[in-house]
Amino acid sequence: MPKIRRKHNIPAGNLNLEEKLVHINRVAKVVKGGRRFSFNAIVVVGNGEGIVGHGLGKANEVSDAIQKGFDNAKKNLIKVPITKTGTIHHPIVGKAGAGKVLLRPAAEGTGVIAGGAVRALLDVAGVTNILSKSMGSSNPHNMVKAAFVALGQLTDPLEVAQRRGVTVQKVFEG
Repeated sequence: MPKIRRKHNIPAGNLNLEEKLVHINRVAKVVKGGRRFSFNAIVVVGNGEGIVGHGLGKANEVSDAIQKGFDNAKKNLIKVPITKTGTIHHPIVGKAGAGKVLLRPAAEGTGVIAGGAVRALLDVAGVTNILSKSMGSSNPHNMVKAAFVALGQLTDPLEVAQRRGVTVQKVFEG
């Protein structure tokens, strides 16, 4: 899995995080007496202002799996740079497993053009105008991970300008 640059190690304690369930999967294990079922849940959390995380929970009960997923998601938070118009600064492709997700900035009023798994992640992140395209596997696990990787690799032009020691205008010129 590609490395995500952690902007900050964000503690979830004082944040007002919105939680969304993306997908629940039932898994069967065949044992001597029949089938034993367990569940895994993919969830995303975010504050709607650029902080977002995803998690996976596994348990024998659905509610336990969901709760474990939310707990896991709160440990994996990143800060996403979002523009004033509610979009991202530049196009980016995220890859995870066989999943590949393209995210492109969109004009104001476009809305969130994304499939189910990616849409949930972008909604809780606070992105309101974006275009996305799934170019690989449609598996929700890989889609969420790929979109999360892409969001983690986004850069803010102000940060880039400070790092290079130039003005923000110079960053866009060359």
